[in-house]
Amino acid sequence: MFGFGVLKGMSVTLWYFILSYINPKKGITTVQYPEQKKEVQERFRNFPFLVYENTPDNMRCVACDICAKECPPKCIYIIPEKDEQGRIQKKPAVFDIDFAICMNCGICEEVCPFDAIFMDHDYELSEYDRLSDLMYQRDDLLKPLEHFAKIRPTDCAVIEDKRAAKGVKGRAQTPPPAAAPLSAGPAQPPAT
Repeated sequence: MFGFGVLKGMSVTLWYFILSYINPKKGITTVQYPEQKKEVQERFRNFPFLVYENTPDNMRCVACDICAKECPPKCIYIIPEKDEQGRIQKKPAVFDIDFAICMNCGICEEVCPFDAIFMDHDYELSEYDRLSDLMYQRDDLLKPLEHFAKIRPTDCAVIEDKRAAKGVKGRAQTPPPAAAPLSAGPAQPPAT
C-alpha cells in the first residue's frame, strides 16, 4: 500500500513524543546545552588519556608502542626514555596524541596490555589552532587512577581485580636486575 512507510514512521515519532511526557528520563533527548549536560554512559568514549598511580612519575605506560602501531589513523607518537648510558627505560619520554586526527575508536585502550590508556568522558575540547593546540603531549594526557575510577567505576574495579590477581601493583621504579651469568645449577635468590 502506498504511503504505509510514511504512516509507520509517523507512528514511531508520535510514540516517542508521547513517551517524552510519560517518562522524561527516557524520552527527552534534547537538553539546554551548555547550561545542562546530558549524563554520559560509563562506556562512553572520547579522547584517550594515560593513567598514573600516586604520582605522575609512576605511569603505567611502558612505551611498548603497541597502541601506536594499532592506531588506524596513526595519531599516537611514542619515543621511549633512555638513561645516561643510552639504554631504553620502561617509560615514554615522548607520548603525543594528535586529537585533530584521533577518531575516538578506542583501539588503543583495547590493545594496551598494561592498562595504561583509556578513553575519557571529556568531550568539551575546542581550540583556536587545529594543528598545534590539538596535539596533546604526555603531561597533558596524564590523569590519576582515581579519575578513571570516577568516570568508569565498573571497568576500573574489574581491571584492578585482574591486576591484583596477577600480583601487579604498578610498574616498579627500580631498573630490572642484571641478567645472571648462565650456570649449570639453578639460580639462587639473593641473601637479605
